Amino acid sequence: MKQIIKAFATLAIVSGCTTDVYAQFSAPRRAYVEHLVTTDSPSRIYHTGETARVKVEAYKGGLPLDSVWVRYSFGDEMMAPQVKDSVMIVNGNAEIEIGTRQEPGFRTCNLKFSVYGKEYSDIVKVGYDPDKIESVIPNPSDFDEFWKRALTEASDVELAPEITPLPEKSTEKVEVSLVKIKVGKNGRHMYGYLCRPRDGKKHPVLFCPPGAGAGRITPYTAYSEQGFIYLSINIHDGCNPELGEEEYAAAKGLTEGYNRRGIGAPETFYYRDVYAGCSRCVDFLCSLPDWDGKNVGVTGGSQGGALSIVTAALNPKVTFCSPFYPALCDVTGFLHGRAGGWPKYYRGIDEENGAERTLAYYDVVNFARRLKCPVFYSFGFNDETCSPTSTYAAYNAITAPKHLEVTPISGHWRYPETNDNSVAWMKRMAGIE
Repeated sequence: MKQIIKAFATLAIVSGCTTDVYAQFSAPRRAYVEHLVTTDSPSRIYHTGETARVKVEAYKGGLPLDSVWVRYSFGDEMMAPQVKDSVMIVNGNAEIEIGTRQEPGFRTCNLKFSVYGKEYSDIVKVGYDPDKIESVIPNPSDFDEFWKRALTEASDVELAPEITPLPEKSTEKVEVSLVKIKVGKNGRHMYGYLCRPRDGKKHPVLFCPPGAGAGRITPYTAYSEQGFIYLSINIHDGCNPELGEEEYAAAKGLTEGYNRRGIGAPETFYYRDVYAGCSRCVDFLCSLPDWDGKNVGVTGGSQGGALSIVTAALNPKVTFCSPFYPALCDVTGFLHGRAGGWPKYYRGIDEENGAERTLAYYDVVNFARRLKCPVFYSFGFNDETCSPTSTYAAYNAITAPKHLEVTPISGHWRYPETNDNSVAWMKRMAGIE
C-alpha cells in the first residue's frame, strides 16, 4: 500500500496536480462498526422487583446493523451467570431482559457479537436500590481500642524523615524530593515523592496512598501546581523508587502475596502496619514548615481509595477525603452469596482459619462509618475489580457530609472530567482560590 501511495504522489508531482493525493488513502477517523449499550432506566438504577432491560444499538458505516446475533449472559454481580442466550440485532437494535433482584444489589450482563470476523464485547451492570445496600461485615466491639493500640505503637517510633531533593525531577514551579519515613517498629519505613510549590508560601497538604501491588511510583507535580504540598508513597518497606531495575525487582519480589500475609489474626495481618503507617505519613506532612496549619486532604484510587478512607478515619488531622473506587470494602461478601470487594477474599479460595475475624478489623466499611470529615466519593458500575456492591456498602455507611459522583459506564478507572471535579472540590475544601 505504501508503494501505491508513493506512486500516486510521484504521478501527482509530475503532472503538476495540486490535490493532496494522500487524502485518497487517509485513515478512518471513527470505527466502521459502532455500538451503544443503554438500559431502559437512564440512571441504570431500579427498585427491587423491577425488571431491567438492556438495549443494544449498532451500526456499520453509519447504517443500522442487521441480522447479527448478540451472545449474552446475565446474573447477579460476580456470581455464575443464571442465563446464557442470544438475540438478533434487527434494524440496528436488540433488547435483552435481564430480570430483577428482591434485595438491594447489582446484576451484570455480558454481551458479544461479531462483524467481519472482529468480535465486539461490552458489559452492563445495573443497580437495584443501591442506596439501601448494607454491609455484611461485623463491627467489632473493640475496633477502636485495637486501632488506638496500633497507632500508639507506630507513633512511639520517631519519624526521622530523610528528604533528598531531586533537581532532575523538579520543575520551575514545583520542587520534588525523595522521602524516607520511619512509620513503625523494627525499622519499618515508607518511601515516597514529596512535591512542594516553589512560591515560599504556606499550603494545604495532600496525601496519596498507592493502588495495589508494589509497582514503582513516579513523581506527580500537577497537584502542587494547583497549590498543594503533595506526598505519594509506596506502602512496602524497602521499595525505594530510585533503585535500579534489578534492585527494585528484588524488593518488589518480597511483597508477593502481601494482601493475605498474616491474615490468621488481626495483630499479625500485613495491613496493620500499612494502615498505621499511612496515618504517620499525614503526621509527617503536618510537621512541614510550609504546611498552612489547617488543611489536610487524602485521595487515591482502588487500594489507594481504601487507604484514603482508612487514613481519614484514623487521623483526626485529616479535613477532607476523596476516594475513588475503594478496595477492601465489604470483603466477606462472597461468603454471603454476593459480590465482595478486592482482593476478593473467599471467591474460590479457602482463606486460613481466623481470616473472617481478622478482616472485620480491616474492612473499609468499618472505617467509613467512623469518618468525620467531608468526602468526595466516586466509582463506576462496570467495575470488575472493586464491585459497586462493595463500594456502595462503604459509601452508605458514611454519616459525614458526602458527595457521590457515579459514572455508570466506567470500570476500574476514572474519566479526566471526574478527576477534575474531585480536584475542584478538594481546592474548595482547602480554601485554594
